[in-house]
Amino acid sequence: MSVDTKQKSKGFTDVELELIEKAREAGLLAESEVATSEINASVSRNYVNKLIESGITRANLPKEYGGPQISLRGLGEIVRTIAYHNISAAWLGYFFPLHNSLTAHLPQEGRDEIINSNGLIVDVFAPVGQVTVVDGGVRLTGTYNYTSGVNFAEWIGLGAIAQLPESNQPELIMCFMRKDEVKVNENWDTFGLRGSGSNQVIATEVFIPRRRVLRLELANDTRRPPEGSNYDPDYPYYHVPYFSAFYLGFPNMALGGARRLLDEYKKRTEARVRLHGENEKDSPRSQRILAKLMLEYKKANGLMEQYYDLLATYETEGPYEKGEFSSLRAEIIKICQEIATTVMVSLGGASLTKNDTIEVFVRDIIAVATHITSLYEDALYTYGRNLYGYQGIGMG
Repeated sequence: MSVDTKQKSKGFTDVELELIEKAREAGLLAESEVATSEINASVSRNYVNKLIESGITRANLPKEYGGPQISLRGLGEIVRTIAYHNISAAWLGYFFPLHNSLTAHLPQEGRDEIINSNGLIVDVFAPVGQVTVVDGGVRLTGTYNYTSGVNFAEWIGLGAIAQLPESNQPELIMCFMRKDEVKVNENWDTFGLRGSGSNQVIATEVFIPRRRVLRLELANDTRRPPEGSNYDPDYPYYHVPYFSAFYLGFPNMALGGARRLLDEYKKRTEARVRLHGENEKDSPRSQRILAKLMLEYKKANGLMEQYYDLLATYETEGPYEKGEFSSLRAEIIKICQEIATTVMVSLGGASLTKNDTIEVFVRDIIAVATHITSLYEDALYTYGRNLYGYQGIGMG
């Protein structure tokens, strides 16, 4: 069965299939530039332009703005497809279209303003800033790390805790401002995901009008846009717990990367001859390793399917606990991380060459596992508490 036939069997639309193919082309470009992006700590402008020209960055726009409004599974497949070639590139190939779903939960005036500007959007959820509520909006001051892709963006959404006039308690909000209203420090120098360009931004007394303030907890709890904003019941980020839908890209990055490592392992063992003269593909050791890792990959893939099913049935058969979503993600990523390290140590010293596919992919998958939404012990702690009727930690 061809890749295209397999994808059609998963129910992807023709538009989604076209975008998946364009994602493959973008991934190939990013793969060809990996050495440069590792040095520059950023993917190239060529790659970002490729995402824009392909329509991928507009894939999650509400269709009222002319976007294809693809499914959650469709975006997940785009991410996985890019990640097969370059995980850092997949990180941005996920976030740039995804962040349009944030604007879909803004008041209509703010939504129109940001989307119609055609600028890319980046964000930091961590509520580290200090907010002062003022007439007509809020003022924000704070230093935010990990602003992935900020060098290519026009808009930045920054998290904070504030009590808005229409609320009776403090809540998690996101404030959207133009990039030229903040200072960007290019300080991204890390072990993995180097190409994501996740630099620091500093906001100092930036005024954000109320139309550009997103009530994140309200969006997650109501699963609808704010009152008075256009509501399309078919929009994929409504009717689902927003944070759990938002986070689905992380396990897909890991799955795409793990699939590439499995293919690399098979290819390299087929070509490898040991010092004692044995072709490694004939060795029961490598045969068993590959079989075991393939089963683990299939297990992780099955868990991802369950994740999609939970999102799809949340309002008809749920609700489901946030710990179930977070533990599924964490388990998938943990399996992929273990596949990655097993491939590296099984192939021997040749897999340690700087900027070799194995070396980069192992670092990047480990980096995905360190993201706050992927932390294994946090996820299991929350799921275990949920199973006994207690609250856990995290957003979903």
